[in-house]
Amino acid sequence: MDAAQPNRLTAIIADDHVAFLQRIARIVAQDFEIVAIAADGQRSVDASIKFPADVLLLDISMPGLDGFEVAREIRSRGLKSKVVFVTVHEEPDFMESAMHFGADGYVFKSRLDTDLPRALKAVVAGGKFVSGDRNV
Repeated sequence: MDAAQPNRLTAIIADDHVAFLQRIARIVAQDFEIVAIAADGQRSVDASIKFPADVLLLDISMPGLDGFEVAREIRSRGLKSKVVFVTVHEEPDFMESAMHFGADGYVFKSRLDTDLPRALKAVVAGGKFVSGDRNV
Protein backbone atom coordinates (compact mmCIF):
# COMPACT_ATOMS: atom_id res chain seq x y z
CA MET A 1 0.00 0.00 0.00
CA ASP A 2 1.15 3.52 -0.72
CA ALA A 3 1.45 6.23 1.88
CA ALA A 4 -1.87 7.85 2.74
CA GLN A 5 -3.04 10.84 0.75
CA PRO A 6 -3.00 14.09 2.74
CA ASN A 7 -6.30 15.08 4.37
CA ARG A 8 -7.93 11.72 3.63
CA LEU A 9 -9.02 9.41 6.42
CA THR A 10 -7.12 6.13 6.56
CA ALA A 11 -8.25 2.57 7.22
CA ILE A 12 -6.82 -0.89 7.81
CA ILE A 13 -8.94 -3.92 6.97
CA ALA A 14 -8.39 -7.32 8.60
CA ASP A 15 -10.39 -10.35 7.47
CA ASP A 16 -9.35 -13.86 6.53
CA HIS A 17 -12.13 -14.37 3.96
CA VAL A 18 -11.10 -12.93 0.60
CA ALA A 19 -14.64 -12.33 -0.67
CA PHE A 20 -15.59 -10.30 2.41
CA LEU A 21 -12.26 -8.51 2.36
CA GLN A 22 -12.96 -7.38 -1.20
CA ARG A 23 -16.53 -6.27 -0.38
CA ILE A 24 -15.35 -4.35 2.69
CA ALA A 25 -12.54 -2.73 0.70
CA ARG A 26 -14.96 -1.56 -2.03
CA ILE A 27 -17.13 0.18 0.56
CA VAL A 28 -14.28 1.63 2.60
CA ALA A 29 -12.34 2.90 -0.43
CA GLN A 30 -15.15 5.30 -1.29
CA ASP A 31 -14.20 7.57 1.62
CA PHE A 32 -10.92 6.24 3.04
CA GLU A 33 -7.39 5.58 1.93
CA ILE A 34 -6.76 1.89 2.67
CA VAL A 35 -3.23 1.81 4.06
CA ALA A 36 -3.04 -1.92 4.85
CA ILE A 37 -4.91 -5.20 4.49
CA ALA A 38 -4.31 -8.16 6.78
CA ALA A 39 -5.54 -11.76 6.66
CA ASP A 40 -4.81 -12.65 10.29
CA GLY A 41 -4.71 -11.09 13.72
CA GLN A 42 -0.96 -10.68 14.14
CA ARG A 43 -0.59 -9.02 10.75
CA SER A 44 -3.36 -6.58 11.66
CA VAL A 45 -1.51 -5.63 14.87
CA ASP A 46 1.73 -5.20 12.91
CA ALA A 47 -0.04 -3.07 10.28
CA SER A 48 -1.67 -0.93 12.99
CA ILE A 49 1.74 -0.17 14.47
CA LYS A 50 3.39 0.50 11.12
CA PHE A 51 0.50 2.49 9.60
CA PRO A 52 -1.57 4.03 12.43
CA ALA A 53 -4.96 4.47 10.78
CA ASP A 54 -8.07 6.45 11.63
CA VAL A 55 -10.18 3.27 11.48
CA LEU A 56 -9.35 -0.40 11.96
CA LEU A 57 -11.94 -2.82 10.58
CA LEU A 58 -11.62 -6.24 12.21
CA ASP A 59 -13.17 -9.62 11.70
CA ILE A 60 -13.59 -11.42 15.04
CA SER A 61 -12.74 -14.96 13.91
CA MET A 62 -9.28 -14.83 12.35
CA PRO A 63 -6.26 -17.15 12.49
CA GLY A 64 -3.77 -16.51 15.26
CA LEU A 65 -5.02 -13.58 17.30
CA ASP A 66 -8.78 -13.09 17.05
CA GLY A 67 -10.28 -9.65 16.60
CA PHE A 68 -10.83 -9.17 20.34
CA GLU A 69 -7.15 -9.91 21.02
CA VAL A 70 -6.15 -7.49 18.28
CA ALA A 71 -8.32 -4.74 19.79
CA ARG A 72 -6.86 -5.39 23.24
CA GLU A 73 -3.31 -5.29 21.86
CA ILE A 74 -3.72 -2.03 19.95
CA ARG A 75 -5.41 -0.38 22.93
CA SER A 76 -2.60 -1.55 25.25
CA ARG A 77 -0.12 0.12 22.88
CA GLY A 78 -2.02 3.40 23.06
CA LEU A 79 -3.08 3.39 19.41
CA LYS A 80 -6.08 5.64 18.83
CA SER A 81 -7.67 3.99 15.79
CA LYS A 82 -11.44 3.68 15.86
CA VAL A 83 -12.23 -0.05 15.95
CA VAL A 84 -15.13 -1.42 13.92
CA PHE A 85 -15.81 -5.15 14.09
CA VAL A 86 -17.21 -6.59 10.86
CA THR A 87 -18.47 -10.06 11.68
CA VAL A 88 -20.91 -12.92 11.14
CA HIS A 89 -21.49 -13.08 14.91
CA GLU A 90 -24.88 -11.49 15.58
CA GLU A 91 -25.25 -12.80 19.15
CA PRO A 92 -25.50 -10.22 21.97
CA ASP A 93 -22.62 -11.85 23.88
CA PHE A 94 -20.23 -11.14 21.01
CA MET A 95 -21.43 -7.52 20.77
CA GLU A 96 -20.95 -7.03 24.51
CA SER A 97 -17.45 -8.50 24.32
CA ALA A 98 -16.60 -6.23 21.41
CA MET A 99 -17.65 -3.15 23.38
CA HIS A 100 -15.65 -4.41 26.37
CA PHE A 101 -12.56 -4.50 24.12
CA GLY A 102 -13.10 -0.91 23.01
CA ALA A 103 -15.14 -1.26 19.84
CA ASP A 104 -16.58 1.89 18.34
CA GLY A 105 -18.68 -0.06 15.85
CA TYR A 106 -20.11 -3.51 15.31
CA VAL A 107 -21.35 -4.42 11.82
CA PHE A 108 -23.00 -7.69 10.83
CA LYS A 109 -21.65 -9.08 7.58
CA SER A 110 -25.27 -9.85 6.66
CA ARG A 111 -25.89 -6.07 6.67
CA LEU A 112 -22.54 -5.00 5.26
CA ASP A 113 -23.74 -2.91 2.33
CA THR A 114 -26.25 -0.88 4.34
CA ASP A 115 -24.59 -0.69 7.75
CA LEU A 116 -20.86 -0.32 7.07
CA PRO A 117 -21.10 3.15 5.47
CA ARG A 118 -23.32 4.29 8.37
CA ALA A 119 -20.94 2.80 10.93
CA LEU A 120 -17.90 4.50 9.41
CA LYS A 121 -19.66 7.86 9.37
CA ALA A 122 -20.77 7.45 13.00
CA VAL A 123 -17.40 6.39 14.43
CA VAL A 124 -15.44 9.05 12.55
CA ALA A 125 -17.83 11.63 14.06
CA GLY A 126 -17.03 10.26 17.53
CA GLY A 127 -20.14 8.12 17.96
CA LYS A 128 -20.86 4.41 18.23
CA PHE A 129 -22.68 2.11 15.83
CA VAL A 130 -24.18 -1.37 16.21
CA SER A 131 -25.97 -3.20 13.39
CA GLY A 132 -29.66 -3.59 13.94
CA ASP A 133 -29.60 -0.67 16.39
CA ARG A 134 -29.44 -3.13 19.28
CA ASN A 135 -28.54 -1.79 22.69
CA VAL A 136 -25.20 -3.04 23.97
